[in-house]
Amino acid sequence: MAYDFGSIEPKWQRAWEDSGAFHVETGGEKPKFYCLEMFPYPSGALHMGHLRNYSIGDLMARFLRMRGYNVLYPIGFDAFGLPAENAALKFGVQPADWTWKNIEHMTSQLKRMGCSYDWRRRVETCNPNYYRWTQWLFLQFFKKGLAYRKEAPVNWCESCKTVLANEQVVDGGHCWRCGTAVTKRNLEQWFLRITDYAQELLDCLDSLVGWPERVRMMQRNWIGRSEGVRLSFSVEGTDLEIEAFTTRIDTIYGVTFVALAAENPLVRRLAALSPKGQEILDFASKVMRQSEIERSSLGAEKEGLDTGFFAVNPVDGRRIPIWIANYILMDYGTGAIMGVPAHDQRDFEFARKYCLKVIPVIRPADGEIPNGDSMEAAFEDDGIQCNSGEFDGLPTREAISRMAQWFEDKGWGRREVNYRLRDWLISRQRYWGAPIPVVYCDRCGIVPVPEEELPVTLPMDVTVLEGGGSPLPEAANWVNTKCPACGGPARRETDTMDTFICSSWYFLRYTSPCSSDAPFKMEDVSYWMPVDQYIGGIEHACLHLIYARFFTKVCSDLGLLPPDCREPFTNLLTQGMVIKDGSKMSKSKGNVVDPDEIISRYGADTARLFILFAAPPEKDLDWSDKGVEGAHRFLGRVFRLVEDNLDALRSAPKPMEIGSIEDKALRDLKRLIHRTVDKVTRDIEEEKQFNTAVASLMELSNALGALKSRTPEAMSVLREGVETLLLCLAPFTPHVCEELWEMMGNQGMISLASWPKPDLECLKLEDVTVVFQINGKVREELTVQAGLSKEELQKVVMEDPRVIKRLEGKDVVKVIAVPDKLVNVVVKP
Repeated sequence: MAYDFGSIEPKWQRAWEDSGAFHVETGGEKPKFYCLEMFPYPSGALHMGHLRNYSIGDLMARFLRMRGYNVLYPIGFDAFGLPAENAALKFGVQPADWTWKNIEHMTSQLKRMGCSYDWRRRVETCNPNYYRWTQWLFLQFFKKGLAYRKEAPVNWCESCKTVLANEQVVDGGHCWRCGTAVTKRNLEQWFLRITDYAQELLDCLDSLVGWPERVRMMQRNWIGRSEGVRLSFSVEGTDLEIEAFTTRIDTIYGVTFVALAAENPLVRRLAALSPKGQEILDFASKVMRQSEIERSSLGAEKEGLDTGFFAVNPVDGRRIPIWIANYILMDYGTGAIMGVPAHDQRDFEFARKYCLKVIPVIRPADGEIPNGDSMEAAFEDDGIQCNSGEFDGLPTREAISRMAQWFEDKGWGRREVNYRLRDWLISRQRYWGAPIPVVYCDRCGIVPVPEEELPVTLPMDVTVLEGGGSPLPEAANWVNTKCPACGGPARRETDTMDTFICSSWYFLRYTSPCSSDAPFKMEDVSYWMPVDQYIGGIEHACLHLIYARFFTKVCSDLGLLPPDCREPFTNLLTQGMVIKDGSKMSKSKGNVVDPDEIISRYGADTARLFILFAAPPEKDLDWSDKGVEGAHRFLGRVFRLVEDNLDALRSAPKPMEIGSIEDKALRDLKRLIHRTVDKVTRDIEEEKQFNTAVASLMELSNALGALKSRTPEAMSVLREGVETLLLCLAPFTPHVCEELWEMMGNQGMISLASWPKPDLECLKLEDVTVVFQINGKVREELTVQAGLSKEELQKVVMEDPRVIKRLEGKDVVKVIAVPDKLVNVVVKP
């Protein structure tokens, strides 16, 4: 019969579901393994990136079950977010209706792929039984002082009509979702104190040896630890002070101006004191409308405004002008810098444009003091101090240390560790998200919603606003409430939480998905956590992965997780993109391949096999229609191999010991069978090189198909080979392997069978004959095991009694061994 995937695949999907084959419980005698992919947003349909991600995860989960592990392999949906509101406007539907429809459609697609999830554990972040606990966790952060509200300059996306966390501003100043240039606004917002964990987030990266070094380096750079001095410049004629942080306190004598970010609160205070206050505010407003890339990229035009105020340099009392400069960002340091044009290129360009002084205070170690008037660029290297008072002549590194101590002794500043990482801005001015569970009371201020009143559910009868923005402030019946503290009138918070909050703890909920009295149970997380293998895109290296690590550490400190559970993911695999016609698949480029069409035409097993065979998982995958057809033909050959030999396979003798097989070709085939098991096991478990595992299985399939002999001995080897092929292929292409396993008369599902173990005797190579020579003349022929190294071969030969006898009384000068060929002993004449 033909390989009819159209009937085979639904048959086994029903069988898995009806039998609960992949259901898993906490505990038991088997070792645990938690396998997880980053969960999808329910956008409507799976794309090829999804297909690749989930094919990798399902392969791992199926393989590990067969290896004897108790495998937790769940799935859910990251279901809040802006696309649902955009769809509501486009299609005239409620965001909830659009989201739930997509969830069910994508669920059916994942089942059609044959993914072996424990579907009982599915979570949806937009479900009140989930976001109730998102809100509960927020309240625990609030009680611990890790959630707070303040006015701050924030990233604003005009297209999405919402603020963005720093991590969501990408590509030099653009919205991570829509690509619009981001600007700055001052708004009252909610933050989480992720900076309280900055050092631990940095330190623990060294322990994550199962993560790609590229991801760890990206996080190190994003956290951005730097050591320096925080110092203050008093503003002449006022009681104001400007705080700055510098890693180069050795350049303090070269400060010729102070520059503020447009967002710095001091700008408004200076404007209020200045006769040119409106000019200052107008300039600051103009700068805040610029994108980050316009302001800070190399070579970008420097713009500034002299405020008319002066600061005082504490080391020499010199008056230095205070400017507002567009290249200074509030997100870095204190939002103010000490301008040292002679030793910072951006300061140099700014100073030359606005005719500010350039004072060199470091000279090259082997050169003269630069001339500040004629310098063509800043000298940014280490060197020797000059024009620096008592510190003249010191090398840069020594000067930094001694001058930092000097500043502390004088009370002018303090040594400090600073981080690029900023507190996590979680407020979003959107509707489709988890409501922030606080109310505002004129009498009591900010009041948390009592835990027993959670969840604060979203109203379902709102109309999404044209042009963006949240309809929640207009939902009077929902906004107006009573204060939990005094009973008086109060207003609900109308901002919702960043959706990355939802994805920062979902992997914990999977362990206790039905818990109604806690977000997750201690006995469950103690057993399952941490995730042993996490799979997802590298684009979340400085978004989701940092946030999830932060949440795990806080939950551990709150006593919700075991004290030693401080990292969520032990091993991380970041799969590459799917490429077609030279670029990433996207609708805008017209190069999208629909997974449904591929599965309908070739079957899920073919799609999975091609995805796993076409490239190593960490590399980009070039889509190939011919490659898909080739994968399909291979599965057809495997099917025919079983079908054409079915009766003989069913009645074949049990596997024979290799030593009892007389035919050398059959011994070689048996060795290939067991070498294949050994290699495929290592390729999957240790190397994560699934493409080379498939190549080995194709080689084995070809060898089995070429076997012509039909003796009982041959049929024994053939059955062993076919069963081994199916067992090793089952994690890649589970449906066809289940069908063929059943056709051969095996009991039980292959998905629940044990992974084959290689016979160590079969891994040994055949014996070979080597010659023993003395001074180049053959004296003996010896039979030894093939494949010995030079050292091993020399040892075996030199310990042979015949060789010992030949060398009696001879003075050995040198021994030369050539593996599998000869050993030549050079002796003195």
